[in-house]
Amino acid sequence: MTSLPAVRGAHLVGSINQPTAADTLAIVAENLGGYVARIPDGEVGERYHWILFQGTRFEAVAGLSRVPGEPFMIAGFDLRKIVLDGTVPAAELKFGPLGYAEAALASYQDFKALRDAGAIAEGTRFQVAIPSPLAPLGSYLVASDQAAVYPAYAVAMEREIAEISAGIPAQDLAIQIDLAVEFSHIEKVSVGGNTPDCWYVEGADPTTEEIIDAATSLAAPVAAAVPEDVQFGVHLCYGDVAEKHFAEPADAANLTAVANALSAKVSRPIEFLHLPVPIERDDAAYFAPLANLALHPETELFLGLVHHEDGTEGAARRIAGARPALAAAGLTEFGIATECGFGRGPADRTAPLLRLHADIIQAAKA
Repeated sequence: MTSLPAVRGAHLVGSINQPTAADTLAIVAENLGGYVARIPDGEVGERYHWILFQGTRFEAVAGLSRVPGEPFMIAGFDLRKIVLDGTVPAAELKFGPLGYAEAALASYQDFKALRDAGAIAEGTRFQVAIPSPLAPLGSYLVASDQAAVYPAYAVAMEREIAEISAGIPAQDLAIQIDLAVEFSHIEKVSVGGNTPDCWYVEGADPTTEEIIDAATSLAAPVAAAVPEDVQFGVHLCYGDVAEKHFAEPADAANLTAVANALSAKVSRPIEFLHLPVPIERDDAAYFAPLANLALHPETELFLGLVHHEDGTEGAARRIAGARPALAAAGLTEFGIATECGFGRGPADRTAPLLRLHADIIQAAKA
Protein backbone atom coordinates (compact mmCIF):
# COMPACT_ATOMS: atom_id res chain seq x y z
CA MET A 1 0.00 0.00 0.00
CA THR A 2 1.29 3.48 -0.93
CA SER A 3 1.97 5.61 2.14
CA LEU A 4 0.32 9.02 2.21
CA PRO A 5 2.58 12.06 1.82
CA ALA A 6 3.66 13.98 4.91
CA VAL A 7 2.89 17.64 5.51
CA ARG A 8 6.12 19.60 5.85
CA GLY A 9 6.59 23.33 5.84
CA ALA A 10 4.65 26.40 4.80
CA HIS A 11 4.85 28.90 1.96
CA LEU A 12 3.84 32.56 1.92
CA VAL A 13 2.65 33.75 -1.47
CA GLY A 14 3.66 37.37 -1.05
CA SER A 15 1.22 39.99 0.18
CA ILE A 16 0.91 40.40 3.97
CA ASN A 17 -0.86 43.33 5.61
CA GLN A 18 1.81 45.06 7.66
CA PRO A 19 2.95 48.70 7.54
CA THR A 20 6.51 48.09 6.34
CA ALA A 21 8.75 45.40 4.94
CA ALA A 22 10.61 45.21 8.25
CA ASP A 23 7.33 44.70 10.10
CA THR A 24 6.37 41.90 7.71
CA LEU A 25 9.68 40.10 7.95
CA ALA A 26 9.66 40.35 11.74
CA ILE A 27 6.11 39.11 12.26
CA VAL A 28 6.68 36.14 9.96
CA ALA A 29 9.94 35.23 11.64
CA GLU A 30 8.35 35.43 15.08
CA ASN A 31 5.21 33.42 14.30
CA LEU A 32 6.22 31.01 11.53
CA GLY A 33 10.00 31.21 11.26
CA GLY A 34 10.60 27.54 11.95
CA TYR A 35 8.32 26.42 9.13
CA VAL A 36 9.20 28.67 6.18
CA ALA A 37 12.30 28.47 4.00
CA ARG A 38 11.55 31.83 2.38
CA ILE A 39 10.06 35.09 3.66
CA PRO A 40 8.57 37.83 1.42
CA ASP A 41 8.46 41.52 2.29
CA GLY A 42 4.66 41.67 2.22
CA GLU A 43 4.35 43.70 -1.00
CA VAL A 44 4.02 46.91 0.99
CA GLY A 45 3.69 50.46 -0.26
CA GLU A 46 2.68 50.97 -3.89
CA ARG A 47 2.58 47.17 -4.42
CA TYR A 48 -0.29 46.79 -1.93
CA HIS A 49 -2.76 46.38 -4.80
CA TRP A 50 -0.52 43.96 -6.70
CA ILE A 51 -0.02 45.30 -10.24
CA LEU A 52 -2.11 48.48 -10.19
CA PHE A 53 0.97 50.67 -9.65
CA GLN A 54 2.33 49.58 -13.04
CA GLY A 55 -0.03 51.97 -14.83
CA THR A 56 2.30 54.89 -14.13
CA ARG A 57 5.21 52.88 -15.59
CA PHE A 58 3.30 52.40 -18.86
CA GLU A 59 2.23 56.02 -18.94
CA ALA A 60 5.84 57.19 -18.59
CA VAL A 61 6.97 55.42 -21.78
CA ALA A 62 7.38 57.59 -24.87
CA GLY A 63 4.96 56.21 -27.44
CA LEU A 64 2.29 55.17 -24.92
CA SER A 65 -0.57 57.41 -23.72
CA ARG A 66 -3.73 57.18 -21.65
CA VAL A 67 -7.00 57.21 -23.54
CA PRO A 68 -8.67 60.63 -23.30
CA GLY A 69 -11.19 61.37 -20.58
CA GLU A 70 -11.52 61.71 -16.86
CA PRO A 71 -9.28 59.46 -14.75
CA PHE A 72 -10.94 56.20 -13.71
CA MET A 73 -9.68 55.95 -10.15
CA ILE A 74 -9.63 52.77 -8.04
CA ALA A 75 -7.64 52.63 -4.79
CA GLY A 76 -5.79 55.76 -5.86
CA PHE A 77 -4.74 54.41 -9.25
CA ASP A 78 -5.92 55.62 -12.66
CA LEU A 79 -7.18 52.55 -14.51
CA ARG A 80 -7.83 54.23 -17.82
CA LYS A 81 -6.50 52.14 -20.67
CA ILE A 82 -3.21 52.91 -22.40
CA VAL A 83 -2.62 52.88 -26.16
CA LEU A 84 0.17 53.18 -28.67
CA ASP A 85 -0.05 56.85 -29.65
CA GLY A 86 1.93 56.62 -32.87
CA THR A 87 4.85 58.80 -31.81
CA VAL A 88 7.27 55.89 -31.33
CA PRO A 89 7.22 52.56 -33.21
CA ALA A 90 6.28 49.64 -30.96
CA ALA A 91 9.62 47.97 -31.69
CA GLU A 92 11.42 51.01 -30.24
CA LEU A 93 9.49 51.31 -26.97
CA LYS A 94 11.70 51.50 -23.91
CA PHE A 95 10.37 51.08 -20.37
CA GLY A 96 12.09 52.65 -17.42
CA PRO A 97 12.39 50.95 -14.02
CA LEU A 98 9.25 49.00 -13.11
CA GLY A 99 9.77 49.27 -9.35
CA TYR A 100 10.23 45.62 -8.47
CA ALA A 101 14.03 45.72 -8.23
CA GLU A 102 14.04 48.98 -6.28
CA ALA A 103 11.61 47.54 -3.71
CA ALA A 104 13.41 44.22 -3.43
CA LEU A 105 16.83 45.74 -2.89
CA ALA A 106 15.47 48.06 -0.20
CA SER A 107 13.59 45.28 1.61
CA TYR A 108 16.61 43.01 1.48
CA GLN A 109 18.44 45.47 3.72
CA ASP A 110 15.70 44.97 6.33
CA PHE A 111 16.00 41.21 5.86
CA LYS A 112 19.75 41.31 6.45
CA ALA A 113 19.39 43.48 9.54
CA LEU A 114 16.88 41.10 11.11
CA ARG A 115 18.99 38.08 10.22
CA ASP A 116 22.11 39.70 11.65
CA ALA A 117 20.13 40.39 14.83
CA GLY A 118 19.16 36.71 15.04
CA ALA A 119 15.44 37.28 14.37
CA ILE A 120 15.57 35.46 11.03
CA ALA A 121 17.23 32.05 10.98
CA GLU A 122 20.38 31.50 8.96
CA GLY A 123 19.62 29.73 5.69
CA THR A 124 16.25 31.43 5.27
CA ARG A 125 15.90 33.14 1.88
CA PHE A 126 14.42 36.51 1.00
CA GLN A 127 11.53 35.97 -1.41
CA VAL A 128 10.63 38.35 -4.23
CA ALA A 129 7.35 37.96 -6.12
CA ILE A 130 6.79 39.43 -9.57
CA PRO A 131 3.85 39.04 -11.95
CA SER A 132 4.12 37.51 -15.37
CA PRO A 133 4.33 40.31 -17.98
CA LEU A 134 0.90 39.27 -19.24
CA ALA A 135 -0.81 40.53 -16.07
CA PRO A 136 0.04 44.28 -16.09
CA LEU A 137 -0.14 44.34 -19.88
CA GLY A 138 -3.62 42.83 -19.92
CA SER A 139 -4.81 45.17 -17.21
CA TYR A 140 -3.66 48.41 -18.81
CA LEU A 141 -3.11 48.06 -22.54
CA VAL A 142 -6.03 48.07 -24.97
CA ALA A 143 -6.42 44.61 -26.44
CA SER A 144 -5.42 45.66 -29.96
CA ASP A 145 -1.99 46.92 -28.76
CA GLN A 146 -1.01 44.14 -26.36
CA ALA A 147 0.84 41.98 -28.86
CA ALA A 148 2.91 44.93 -30.08
CA VAL A 149 3.86 46.18 -26.60
CA TYR A 150 4.47 42.81 -24.92
CA PRO A 151 8.10 42.35 -26.11
CA ALA A 152 9.22 45.70 -24.68
CA TYR A 153 7.53 45.09 -21.35
CA ALA A 154 8.90 41.54 -21.11
CA VAL A 155 12.42 42.90 -21.68
CA ALA A 156 11.85 45.40 -18.85
CA MET A 157 10.64 42.66 -16.51
CA GLU A 158 13.66 40.50 -17.30
CA ARG A 159 15.85 43.54 -16.58
CA GLU A 160 14.20 43.83 -13.15
CA ILE A 161 15.01 40.17 -12.48
CA ALA A 162 18.62 40.78 -13.49
CA GLU A 163 18.92 43.79 -11.16
CA ILE A 164 17.42 41.87 -8.25
CA SER A 165 19.74 38.93 -8.88
CA ALA A 166 22.78 41.18 -9.15
CA GLY A 167 21.97 43.03 -5.91
CA ILE A 168 21.08 40.09 -3.64
CA PRO A 169 23.41 37.11 -3.11
CA ALA A 170 22.05 34.00 -4.81
CA GLN A 171 22.15 31.97 -1.61
CA ASP A 172 19.84 34.52 0.03
CA LEU A 173 17.34 34.92 -2.81
CA ALA A 174 14.19 33.23 -4.10
CA ILE A 175 12.14 34.67 -6.99
CA GLN A 176 8.50 33.74 -7.53
CA ILE A 177 6.47 34.42 -10.66
CA ASP A 178 2.72 34.90 -10.18
CA LEU A 179 0.42 33.52 -12.88
CA ALA A 180 -3.09 34.88 -12.28
CA VAL A 181 -4.38 36.69 -15.37
CA GLU A 182 -3.53 33.52 -17.27
CA PHE A 183 -6.25 31.68 -15.36
CA SER A 184 -8.87 34.27 -16.27
CA HIS A 185 -7.97 33.49 -19.88
CA ILE A 186 -8.01 29.74 -19.30
CA GLU A 187 -11.39 29.93 -17.56
CA LYS A 188 -12.60 32.58 -20.06
CA VAL A 189 -13.93 34.98 -17.44
CA SER A 190 -13.76 38.77 -17.25
CA VAL A 191 -11.81 40.27 -14.34
CA GLY A 192 -12.24 43.89 -13.31
CA GLY A 193 -13.92 44.68 -16.60
CA ASN A 194 -11.03 43.23 -18.59
CA THR A 195 -12.44 40.74 -21.06
CA PRO A 196 -9.91 37.98 -21.76
CA ASP A 197 -8.10 38.57 -25.03
CA CYS A 198 -5.82 35.67 -25.88
CA TRP A 199 -3.87 37.57 -28.53
CA TYR A 200 -0.93 35.19 -28.05
CA VAL A 201 -2.94 32.18 -29.31
CA GLU A 202 -3.66 31.55 -32.97
CA GLY A 203 -7.32 31.39 -33.96
CA ALA A 204 -10.42 33.29 -32.89
CA ASP A 205 -11.76 30.77 -30.37
CA PRO A 206 -8.87 28.83 -28.86
CA THR A 207 -9.42 25.75 -26.74
CA THR A 208 -8.41 25.56 -23.11
CA GLU A 209 -5.49 23.34 -24.07
CA GLU A 210 -4.28 25.85 -26.67
CA ILE A 211 -4.47 28.73 -24.17
CA ILE A 212 -2.51 26.77 -21.57
CA ASP A 213 0.16 25.85 -24.11
CA ALA A 214 0.56 29.43 -25.36
CA ALA A 215 0.40 31.10 -21.94
CA THR A 216 3.03 28.81 -20.45
CA SER A 217 5.22 29.38 -23.50
CA LEU A 218 5.09 33.11 -22.71
CA ALA A 219 5.97 32.50 -19.06
CA ALA A 220 8.88 30.14 -19.71
CA PRO A 221 11.37 32.81 -20.92
CA VAL A 222 10.68 34.87 -17.80
CA ALA A 223 11.48 31.84 -15.67
CA ALA A 224 14.65 31.26 -17.68
CA ALA A 225 15.77 34.81 -16.81
CA VAL A 226 16.15 33.80 -13.15
CA PRO A 227 19.77 32.64 -12.59
CA GLU A 228 20.05 28.94 -11.82
CA ASP A 229 21.69 29.49 -8.44
CA VAL A 230 18.69 31.57 -7.31
CA GLN A 231 15.70 29.62 -6.04
CA PHE A 232 12.71 29.89 -8.36
CA GLY A 233 9.04 29.15 -7.86
CA VAL A 234 5.59 29.74 -9.32
CA HIS A 235 2.32 30.83 -7.72
CA LEU A 236 -0.74 29.73 -9.70
CA CYS A 237 -3.66 31.97 -8.81
CA TYR A 238 -7.39 32.39 -9.31
CA GLY A 239 -7.28 35.93 -7.96
CA ASP A 240 -8.06 37.55 -4.65
CA VAL A 241 -10.66 40.30 -4.79
CA ALA A 242 -12.32 40.82 -1.39
CA GLU A 243 -10.96 37.36 -0.50
CA LYS A 244 -12.80 35.76 -3.42
CA HIS A 245 -11.55 34.03 -6.56
CA PHE A 246 -12.58 35.57 -9.88
CA ALA A 247 -13.75 32.06 -10.79
CA GLU A 248 -13.90 28.90 -8.72
CA PRO A 249 -12.05 26.06 -10.42
CA ALA A 250 -14.23 23.03 -11.09
CA ASP A 251 -11.30 20.89 -10.00
CA ALA A 252 -7.50 20.97 -10.11
CA ALA A 253 -7.29 19.89 -13.76
CA ASN A 254 -6.26 23.24 -15.24
CA LEU A 255 -3.85 23.89 -12.37
CA THR A 256 -2.28 20.50 -13.02
CA ALA A 257 -2.07 21.15 -16.77
CA VAL A 258 -0.34 24.51 -16.24
CA ALA A 259 2.05 23.04 -13.67
CA ASN A 260 2.97 20.20 -16.00
CA ALA A 261 3.41 22.51 -19.00
CA LEU A 262 5.74 24.76 -17.02
CA SER A 263 7.69 21.75 -15.78
CA ALA A 264 8.13 20.60 -19.36
CA LYS A 265 9.11 24.00 -20.76
CA VAL A 266 11.27 25.45 -17.98
CA SER A 267 14.67 23.78 -18.07
CA ARG A 268 16.09 25.49 -14.97
CA PRO A 269 15.18 24.08 -11.53
CA ILE A 270 11.72 24.92 -10.17
CA GLU A 271 12.18 24.75 -6.41
CA PHE A 272 8.59 25.45 -5.36
CA LEU A 273 5.08 25.52 -6.79
CA HIS A 274 1.91 26.83 -5.16
CA LEU A 275 -1.65 25.81 -6.09
CA PRO A 276 -4.87 27.21 -4.55
CA VAL A 277 -7.58 25.12 -2.90
CA PRO A 278 -11.05 26.71 -2.47
CA ILE A 279 -12.46 26.60 1.04
CA GLU A 280 -15.49 24.58 -0.09
CA ARG A 281 -13.42 21.79 -1.63
CA ASP A 282 -12.24 18.90 0.48
CA ASP A 283 -13.69 16.25 -1.86
CA ALA A 284 -11.63 13.71 -3.78
CA ALA A 285 -13.03 14.97 -7.10
CA TYR A 286 -11.33 18.35 -6.73
CA PHE A 287 -7.91 16.84 -6.00
CA ALA A 288 -8.10 13.85 -8.36
CA PRO A 289 -6.31 15.58 -11.29
CA LEU A 290 -3.27 16.13 -9.07
CA ALA A 291 -2.54 12.42 -9.51
CA ASN A 292 -1.28 13.41 -12.97
CA LEU A 293 1.26 15.95 -11.74
CA ALA A 294 4.62 15.58 -13.48
CA LEU A 295 6.85 18.01 -11.60
CA HIS A 296 10.60 18.43 -11.59
CA PRO A 297 12.11 16.14 -8.95
CA GLU A 298 13.34 19.14 -6.94
CA THR A 299 9.98 20.92 -6.89
CA GLU A 300 8.30 21.37 -3.50
CA LEU A 301 4.51 21.48 -3.83
CA PHE A 302 2.47 23.78 -1.59
CA LEU A 303 -1.30 23.57 -1.50
CA GLY A 304 -3.21 26.74 -0.60
CA LEU A 305 -5.59 24.98 1.75
CA VAL A 306 -5.24 27.25 4.80
CA HIS A 307 -8.39 29.32 5.41
CA HIS A 308 -8.83 31.44 8.52
CA GLU A 309 -12.58 30.80 8.46
CA ASP A 310 -12.35 27.10 9.39
CA GLY A 311 -8.85 26.79 10.85
CA THR A 312 -7.19 23.47 11.59
CA GLU A 313 -10.37 21.43 11.18
CA GLY A 314 -11.07 22.63 7.65
CA ALA A 315 -7.45 22.29 6.66
CA ALA A 316 -7.40 18.73 7.98
CA ARG A 317 -10.31 17.84 5.71
CA ARG A 318 -8.58 19.33 2.68
CA ILE A 319 -5.31 17.60 3.55
CA ALA A 320 -7.14 14.28 3.79
CA GLY A 321 -8.80 14.93 0.45
CA ALA A 322 -5.51 15.79 -1.26
CA ARG A 323 -3.23 13.08 0.07
CA PRO A 324 -4.40 10.10 -2.05
CA ALA A 325 -4.01 12.01 -5.33
CA LEU A 326 -0.59 13.33 -4.33
CA ALA A 327 0.50 9.83 -3.36
CA ALA A 328 -0.63 8.60 -6.77
CA ALA A 329 1.56 11.30 -8.33
CA GLY A 330 4.53 9.92 -6.41
CA LEU A 331 4.88 12.74 -3.90
CA THR A 332 6.14 11.80 -0.45
CA GLU A 333 5.52 15.23 1.10
CA PHE A 334 3.95 18.61 0.46
CA GLY A 335 3.56 21.92 2.23
CA ILE A 336 0.70 24.27 3.01
CA ALA A 337 -0.21 27.89 2.32
CA THR A 338 -3.17 30.22 2.01
CA GLU A 339 -4.80 30.16 -1.42
CA CYS A 340 -3.43 33.62 -2.25
CA GLY A 341 -1.65 36.40 -0.42
CA PHE A 342 -3.44 37.88 2.58
CA GLY A 343 -2.30 41.48 2.29
CA ARG A 344 -5.82 42.81 1.78
CA GLY A 345 -7.11 41.19 4.96
CA PRO A 346 -7.07 43.04 8.31
CA ALA A 347 -3.62 43.57 9.81
CA ASP A 348 -4.65 42.17 13.20
CA ARG A 349 -5.35 38.81 11.56
CA THR A 350 -1.75 38.41 10.38
CA ALA A 351 -0.10 36.90 13.46
CA PRO A 352 -2.96 34.45 14.22
CA LEU A 353 -3.05 33.37 10.58
CA LEU A 354 0.68 32.74 10.55
CA ARG A 355 0.39 30.70 13.74
CA LEU A 356 -2.49 28.77 12.18
CA HIS A 357 -0.07 27.43 9.56
CA ALA A 358 2.11 26.02 12.32
CA ASP A 359 -0.89 24.54 14.13
CA ILE A 360 -2.04 22.80 10.94
CA ILE A 361 1.38 21.30 10.30
CA GLN A 362 1.60 20.04 13.88
CA ALA A 363 -1.90 18.59 13.72
CA ALA A 364 -1.09 16.78 10.47
CA LYS A 365 1.82 15.02 12.17
CA ALA A 366 -0.37 13.70 15.00
